[in-house]
Amino acid sequence: MTTRRATIADVARAAGVSASTASVVFSGKTPVSDATRARVVAAATTLGYTGPHPLAASLRRGRSGIVGVVFTEHLGRAFQDPVKILMMDGLTAAVGPLGSGLLLVRDTVDTDAAAPTLTTSPIDAAVLVGCTARQRAALAPVKARGVPLVVIEGDAGDDVPRIDLDNREAQRLAAEHLRALGHTRVATVTLPVGGRPRGVLTADQQIVVDVTRHRLAGVHDVFPGAAAIATAGSSIDEGLIAGRALLAGPDRPTAILAQSDLLAVGVIRAAEEAGLRVPADLSVTGFDGIAVDGLAPYRLTTLVQDAIGKGRAAGDAVAALLAGTPVASVVLPCPFRLGNTTGPVPEIAL
Repeated sequence: MTTRRATIADVARAAGVSASTASVVFSGKTPVSDATRARVVAAATTLGYTGPHPLAASLRRGRSGIVGVVFTEHLGRAFQDPVKILMMDGLTAAVGPLGSGLLLVRDTVDTDAAAPTLTTSPIDAAVLVGCTARQRAALAPVKARGVPLVVIEGDAGDDVPRIDLDNREAQRLAAEHLRALGHTRVATVTLPVGGRPRGVLTADQQIVVDVTRHRLAGVHDVFPGAAAIATAGSSIDEGLIAGRALLAGPDRPTAILAQSDLLAVGVIRAAEEAGLRVPADLSVTGFDGIAVDGLAPYRLTTLVQDAIGKGRAAGDAVAALLAGTPVASVVLPCPFRLGNTTGPVPEIAL
């Protein structure tokens, strides 16, 4: 004797309604009366029916309902970054109407064979948050499967649409602002460059992370040869470490451009430790335009990115690709926002 799993048709018969009416009670896509809903729920409870099987629904649609997301950095560090969290909020909102959820997967070159990757996970599409040359070279099997790809601030090949910020142009605006204030001794604190944790960047240093490279280029457009220190991630602690190093020497800079707001806050903390006033002794700029707890009385001079919009644009691109619609790359602006952390070059430095 076998026990057959109850179906939606069984529930409909027991409740005295059509199968379509019983179905919408569980899907919630069409309103039904409270009385009808109560009869269907009661019948389902009696029969032990808990709702449609997700796998069966996926098979009918021909899709898994999963969009993979790959970060180039360690996940623990990524989710300490408010910008990444806001971006994921936007991405989640955009793919939600597709009936899809997000799955964090490892990239195609991960050495752990047991971990799900882009090539082994049952995904409908993938969003790459950044893309190093190493990852780009390993994407061929994913593309061969016909999995639609979108990259956020990275280069996954000419055939993969990109969601970019105008990183170089935006950073150049901040640098020009400092030049207009008379600053010439300028340094920058960068995001990770890839391949090394942190330290002073040399002129021949290879920077494999696109965001870092483009923002640094924006500074060098205005201040060629400006000193730069790479960090291991976007955090206040990393900014503090870099700020201490830059402010320790006798020829310390009069202005520091940080590649994130969190790094900028760390630089300000380092200045305070050194007995320097911001902006009277040191001007500091950030990048992101996020709210940072404990920053008062400072209002950071920064570049403002729409992190939620960036994620939403990636999700919209995924939706279009799944619908078979061509998708063009997008470049989002990062307008300059003046705060009170920048001022004229100190007279003693003139």
